[in-house]
Amino acid sequence: MTSSSIDLNADCGESLSAWAMPSDDAVLGVVTSANVACGFHAGDPTVARRTCATAAANGVVVGAHVSYDDLKGFGRRFVAVPRAELTDQVVYQIGALQALARVSGTAVRYVKPHGALYNAIVHHEEHAAAVVDAVRAVDPELPLLVLPGSEVERQAGAAGLRTVREAFADRGYTPQATLVPRSEPGAVLHDAGRIAARVVRMAVEGVVEAVDGSLVDVDAESICVHGDTPGALQIAQHVRGALEEADVRVGSFR
Repeated sequence: MTSSSIDLNADCGESLSAWAMPSDDAVLGVVTSANVACGFHAGDPTVARRTCATAAANGVVVGAHVSYDDLKGFGRRFVAVPRAELTDQVVYQIGALQALARVSGTAVRYVKPHGALYNAIVHHEEHAAAVVDAVRAVDPELPLLVLPGSEVERQAGAAGLRTVREAFADRGYTPQATLVPRSEPGAVLHDAGRIAARVVRMAVEGVVEAVDGSLVDVDAESICVHGDTPGALQIAQHVRGALEEADVRVGSFR
């Protein structure tokens, strides 16, 4: 499916105390949606509040970037947590960010799982159900960003939640339309020009080139640029410029 309008989202608020992601403020001047870390994989209350305030000042929509409880591993390790416990953890994260967003003059408008949780719920039925349970419990009007064709997309749709299909600007794709694991070659792309060109192709032609050279169908309302990728600002700028040059309007799905 081709698109004349697409959202551009980035993971933000992932600094922690003295450890800073220096490009956050600048990236928030380029993207249209911000996935703000809720403290379980990165970030802290001060960072989250500041990020929400910066997003509000730039007219950027705020989303809760929820994860496994894995601060040491940046949320990139699978955690075998029971369904009910994971549900409570996701509820906790959304609720915390809702309060910080409110005092920053904005609101949480969607939910996006992070890292290992995002990848797990492509197939893991129990953890997909936990995320769906949490969103329904907090606010069933909150959209959920998902990988197309995932288990969580199926369960969320069955539960009456709105899902927003997402594609990734700077991540490699397998021929099965899943993301290449970060431990494998080709998982993360760094060439801003190449990334921008592939995003335009996603939006205009509805395809992306997989690591084996095959073309994979992409049906996305939102494109993610990872805030922790080296050169994130330059990548976001190139992507937005290329989309606008191709007459694709960049705007939030909310």
